[in-house]
Amino acid sequence: MFDKILTLDYIQEHWFAFSIDLLLTLLITIQLLRALKGSLAFNILIGVITIYILWWILAQLNLHFISSILGEFTKVGMLAVLIVFQQEIRKFLMLLGQNSIYGGGKVSWKNLLPWNWNIREGNITNNFEAVAAACETLAAGKTGAILVFPKSSELKFFALTGEIMDAVVSKRLIESIFNKYSPLHDGAAIVHSNRIKAAGCVLPVSENPDLPAGMGLRHRAGVGITEQSDAIAIVISEETGKISIVKEGKVKEDVQPFDIVRMMSAEFADELIK
Repeated sequence: MFDKILTLDYIQEHWFAFSIDLLLTLLITIQLLRALKGSLAFNILIGVITIYILWWILAQLNLHFISSILGEFTKVGMLAVLIVFQQEIRKFLMLLGQNSIYGGGKVSWKNLLPWNWNIREGNITNNFEAVAAACETLAAGKTGAILVFPKSSELKFFALTGEIMDAVVSKRLIESIFNKYSPLHDGAAIVHSNRIKAAGCVLPVSENPDLPAGMGLRHRAGVGITEQSDAIAIVISEETGKISIVKEGKVKEDVQPFDIVRMMSAEFADELIK
């Protein structure tokens, strides 16, 4: 089927339909890659695509033995993708059903365009001073909290599990979200471009067997989200009041509030330059 579609005669004869087909495929692919960018699923998807392209090239070169081996993978490729990405596919379909994840209910067609890859929204730096001040207050009162700061991925899938806010970061707002009487306090807050995009979000819990047995769910969620994306998480323990910063699944414990500004600003300095 693909050989027929890619022939020059077919393209010349059905150029309009071919152009529409190619454009729609491009837009859907870009939306999927944007949604998965910065996550573990993105790397797996790239691996699947690489295997398929390699198989096609080997088949064209008539390298039958190796291409037949890779061909067995491609035969069950769709089933494998459905199994491996079942959670991501479900969330992606939910995302398509939303008018706008952060757009206040208005459809933003520019998000479909391939050149709108940059998600940094004008390279607005996060107000880590307000974050540090809020963390200091929460830690002093032994109020549990988890804040997630994405880099190359907006973590839209996880934002959909909570309440969309899109509010400017402030000390009072962070304290209100994680107040013990707030309905959002058990979930995570996702912070991007100095705005709290969503709160009360459910994060994946790490299944790393090397984690300490006594590690709580908040810290495991912080490890989980940083294992599956390039985000950085700030976690405050409800039991001890200690602050931890989690990056790439590694937990740095007993961080002082005044260190938050320095450490987080250093982590996101490169993001502002891009």
